[in-house]
Amino acid sequence: MSRTGRILLWLLVGGPLLVFSLWALFDNARLYVVTMLNGLTLASLYFIVASGFTLVFGLMRNVNLAHGSLYLLGGYVGYVVADKTGWWLLALAAGFAAAAVAGLLIQVLILRRMQGQDLRQTLVTIGLSIVIADVLLWVFTGQVHQMEAPAWLQGPIRGLPLINAYGAFRLSLLGFGLAIGFGLWWLLNKTRVGAMIRAGVDDRGMLAAAGVNVNLVFAVTFMLGAGLAGFGGVIGAVELSMVPGEDIRLLLASLIVVIVGGMGSVVGAAIGAVILGLAETYGLAYAPTYSVVFTFVILILVLAFRPRGIMGKAA
Repeated sequence: MSRTGRILLWLLVGGPLLVFSLWALFDNARLYVVTMLNGLTLASLYFIVASGFTLVFGLMRNVNLAHGSLYLLGGYVGYVVADKTGWWLLALAAGFAAAAVAGLLIQVLILRRMQGQDLRQTLVTIGLSIVIADVLLWVFTGQVHQMEAPAWLQGPIRGLPLINAYGAFRLSLLGFGLAIGFGLWWLLNKTRVGAMIRAGVDDRGMLAAAGVNVNLVFAVTFMLGAGLAGFGGVIGAVELSMVPGEDIRLLLASLIVVIVGGMGSVVGAAIGAVILGLAETYGLAYAPTYSVVFTFVILILVLAFRPRGIMGKAA
């Protein structure tokens, strides 16, 4: 795209957003700021789940459409652990571990035998997603399960400018998202393990010839991606509640985040999550009837002007 085209695109997208922001601030500044915080905290949850998806799908090129079911599995396991022990941090660890083990089994027993066969991976993981979701429905029924935030994150933080108070747990999601984002960026770009992961994706045979156990590297990477889905599930059990159907919602959100941000890019996943989170919350606050349209508009614009995603690179 030429420089003039990029400028016109920024004006086309940024102009209406600027006009809307000025109007919304003038009309009700508190609603605008609260909605922004809601969007950013929702974006943090989307990013935590989608960062695992971008590792598996965007970086390793494994099509795992059971990722949303791993989110649901981690959330339910975390709920049970928190209910039995009262330790929320232990619930986080249990949700991560349960999804990671399930992801390892999926990768070793199924996806490893279908490397490069995208259609087979898609169909098989859709079937797995249905099976896992039905088993969870059988065990936990269709009842809504809501996990309480830990005592040290309950209640509002008061004295904030303009909005006066905001939920402590929701604000903590920003910290979780930043910590996980920085950790993944450091792992992939500054460590030997990250170099091996990227090398294995680019040339699996050459990495194996160098004496690296490629299957082990990919299995650990898949475990990490699946574990992040379970980690997000425990957070979602507090923020959104656990109910059948949330797996589909988070899977679709992860797909959109990866498409918008760019495959294999952690920074792109963060950008995509912020865009999606803000679009959803502002849409629900200011145009609830048409809020779902904003997601499709974002996808259309990205696929039309940046098919590889905002931070995507040519293969």
